[in-house]
Formats: sequence, C-alpha cells, structure tokens
Amino acid sequence: MIKYFLNKIGYALLTLFGVITVIFFLFNVLPGDPARMMLDQNENSEQLAIVKKKYGFDKPISTQYFYYLNDLSPLSFHSGNQDDYTFLSEGKYNSAALFAVSNTVVVLKTPYLRESFQKSGKKVSEIIGNTLPNTFILAIFAIIIAIGIGIVLGIISALYKDTWLDRFIALISTLGMSVPSFFSAILFAWFFGFLLHKYTHLNMTGSLYEVDNFGKGSTIQWKNIILPSIVLGIRPLGVVIQLMRNSLLETFSQDYIRTARAKGLSEYQIIRKHAVKNSLNPVVTAISGWFASMLAGAVFVEFIFGWNGLGKEIVEALNNLDLPVIMGSVIVIATTFVVINILVDLVYAYLDPKIRLQ
Repeated sequence: MIKYFLNKIGYALLTLFGVITVIFFLFNVLPGDPARMMLDQNENSEQLAIVKKKYGFDKPISTQYFYYLNDLSPLSFHSGNQDDYTFLSEGKYNSAALFAVSNTVVVLKTPYLRESFQKSGKKVSEIIGNTLPNTFILAIFAIIIAIGIGIVLGIISALYKDTWLDRFIALISTLGMSVPSFFSAILFAWFFGFLLHKYTHLNMTGSLYEVDNFGKGSTIQWKNIILPSIVLGIRPLGVVIQLMRNSLLETFSQDYIRTARAKGLSEYQIIRKHAVKNSLNPVVTAISGWFASMLAGAVFVEFIFGWNGLGKEIVEALNNLDLPVIMGSVIVIATTFVVINILVDLVYAYLDPKIRLQ
C-alpha cells in the first residue's frame, strides 16, 4: 500500500512539473513585454532596464525557466550575488538555509509565485490566499447540495424505475447538465435576487464578507452564498442523479443482493447496508472531479454574483494581463486536482474491500 501511494505521489509530481512547464512557455510566448505590463503607461527606458534586471526578464528564456522552477521548488538554490535574480533577499521568501556550496546557498522555503504586475508588487500567494478560501467555501456548499439531493433523487429514480417519477427526475437531471452555468447564474440572480427580492431577501450580487455602511468592519453574509452555490451545484447534481440511479440498478442485479432478499432482509436494510455503499464508487469519482473543477469553473458564477473568490480574481487578472496571478492560479488549481485525486484513492479503498485486498 505504501509503495502504491508513493507511486501516485511520483506521478502527481510529474504531472505538476508538466503543468508548470506548459504554463511557463505558453505565457512567455505571448506578444508583449512583461516589464511594460508591470509599468503600464509610465515606463521609460531606464525603468524598463531596472525592472527587467530585477525580475530576470533580460535573461534567455531557458534561464528564466530555471528561475521559475527555482521559485516554485521548496528546495532551491540561491546566489550570494546581490545583482543576481536568485539572490536570497529578505521578505521575498519564507525560507531556512540548509547549507552553502561556494557562492550558492541551498534553502528550504515555501513556493514563491512571484508578484502581481498590477497590484503594486503584492505577492501572488497573498492574493490567492485572500480569495481561494471564499471559492473553497462556495465549492463546499455547492458539492453538498449536489451530493445530498443527487443521491436521494438517484435512489428514488432507481426504486421507481420507468415510472412518471423516474422520467421527471431524469428531465431535471438532463436540464441541470445541459444548461450553461453563466446562463443559470444570470437567470437565478434576476429571478430570485431581483423579481422575488421582496420575498427571498436575496441579493443579485454580494460576497461572503461585506463592509458595513459605516466602513468600520466586515460582517459575514451567509445569505449571499445561497444563489451562487445552488447555481454551481446544478450541473454536478444532474451527474450525481444519473450515476447513482444507474449504479444502483446495476447493484440490484448482483447475486449478493438476491441472497440478502432470500435471507428475509427488508428492502430498507438492503438499500442502506449493501446497495447504496457499493454503488457510490462512480459517484465519488464524479464528485472528486467536479469539486476540483469548481475551483476553476466558478469563474463565471463568481463574476456574475460578485463573489470575491479566485474565479473573479482570474477574470480581473485576464483583463489586466496580470500574468503572475493567472499562472499562479492555474498552478494552485492543478495542485488541487492532483491532491483530490490522491484522496479519492483513499476513499475507494474505504468503500471497496477488493481495492484494500489488492
């Protein structure tokens, strides 16, 4: 088992390395000078030279790639020369020096995602750290809605197969999977936040934390999470319903279910103790993928509802060509995908005794 998970971690690191490489070269072949993007319209030749030297933009692309890997790697190498980009300056890293070789210091540090081009040199890690929790909370609420309602409706649909109730639930599922998130977000915001605002008291836009009218502090507004979490959970809800229904119908045809019925167990006991648990594997697979994709796919939902999360931040970074924020966000999302996939393997081992045996 230990060897298996070490292999999974190895593959995960290779995947992240590939993602980082693609991201770096993709954004570095775009037209435009990063130094000019940072200075916007206020640049002159002297300022451009200073910025290029400070961030290593005057070096060949291969050297810049090494610098980028060095910034992201927890174990990295730094020069003792103050004129070098890799000089270990204070405030740049949270690091601890391990040992020195000649003029090079080897340090253990947190990954450095560099600084924003547009936000006065603010660290990308701080920007993501301020917005990712809001997106994570939104994704948690959305996936709870999808799992809770989806599993129940999937079970009902399987128990009442080929009835009008089954067909009605199938219709809901199909609509949920087919309607684009940005359209349902606009529809929900207009209908529940505008037309029915007098009855629902829900806002068309709003984030988790809102500053009060006197500007003295922020308060948590839980009602603002209702509409975006429902919209974000609609598509995975449709998937969960179909997967749970089909998986449960397949489980009902297994020999051990017929044996349980022959022993006189009630239908409720069979469903609760045997059928549902053994039908959850495909649901777990879908939910893991959907949860990770929500961190990336919440872009339109967050932007439309004004939710201050990572998705909204990515839209603003794209509009402003803030490349470090875009690159850092993609890396964080890719890392989330990898971590969730590893956790799913652990859940599989819990749900399926055959996997534990293997």
